[in-house]
Amino acid sequence: MYEQLVAVAPRKAEILPYEDREIQPNEVRVKIKYASPKHGSELADFRGETPFLNEYFDSEWNLFMKREQPGEGVKFGEWNLGNQWVGEIIEVGSEVKDYQLGDTVCSYGGIRETHIVNAVDNHRLLNVPENMSWKNAVCYDPAQFALGGVRDSGFRPGDRVAVIGLGAIGQLAAQMVKKAGASYVAVVDPIEVRREAALKAGADVAFDSIKDDVGFELKKATDRMGVDIIIETSANQYALQDSLRGLAYGGTIAFVGWAREFRAGLNLGREAHFNNAKIVFSRAASEPNPDYPRWNRRRIEEVSWEMLSNGTLNCEYIVSPVVPFQESAKAYCEYVDHHPEKSIKLGVTFQK
Repeated sequence: MYEQLVAVAPRKAEILPYEDREIQPNEVRVKIKYASPKHGSELADFRGETPFLNEYFDSEWNLFMKREQPGEGVKFGEWNLGNQWVGEIIEVGSEVKDYQLGDTVCSYGGIRETHIVNAVDNHRLLNVPENMSWKNAVCYDPAQFALGGVRDSGFRPGDRVAVIGLGAIGQLAAQMVKKAGASYVAVVDPIEVRREAALKAGADVAFDSIKDDVGFELKKATDRMGVDIIIETSANQYALQDSLRGLAYGGTIAFVGWAREFRAGLNLGREAHFNNAKIVFSRAASEPNPDYPRWNRRRIEEVSWEMLSNGTLNCEYIVSPVVPFQESAKAYCEYVDHHPEKSIKLGVTFQK
């Protein structure tokens, strides 16, 4: 009998037992060493705030539609919380050729002691190089959305950039544009530990979105012009207002964050009306990609993994804090839900 982290009710997590089945010939069994949840859209599900709770997105109509059974979109009591994991292969099916016993691999899935994964023609079961940090590996998913946001923004080397919202996606987006030749990278977040992490990773300046007039500061830093690109990952209406104030005339905002309903704090009759702002809603998982057929989700995944595995991106300060698996239920509620200011991206270790 093994154990896993389960959302048993809105805003309540517990560690519960489960039984593993026999693997199929095309599968491997992995003993998990490290894992991490997703702090954005997963948190909306955990809180019972997601539109997917009572609706579903119909890809034929490109509209949200009502579910026949309200509330069935999130399976509380069954849902294994978590997003990415790193572990060691401990059993290999007879048809598997590309993986061996003892290989360290990374993929998608919940926070639990084992995973059974298809290992035939599965490009999302990734071999982790010996010199790659597990913290980099579990940032595979946020790196994709960061890269999607950077690309969708139309960023070019030499541009001045602001990144607003410094969870894992924002942290990685700031690193990407700096490494790709941005002449100025400002980062914005009300949480000090997140600003400090971004500065350690190379950002030029950090602003506190509560204490600072962010739009005005961005204009002052750019001789009143404003920044060319803003990558907005917080999905906060006040942050979007700051973005419209600090953006250069004709600049672009890549809106990456998973937003809730805006009830106040956004007034499009102010700077937005005068500054010819462009807002691009960016989601790396949506197909076709804006640059299809040259780019698609798989190419974004491959490039993101390459940057993480070769050390172009550094997630050492992003995955924090790291807690033992047996404390993960309490830690999920504490660091992800109730007090996100205490973390950037929660890490979970199964190592004794």
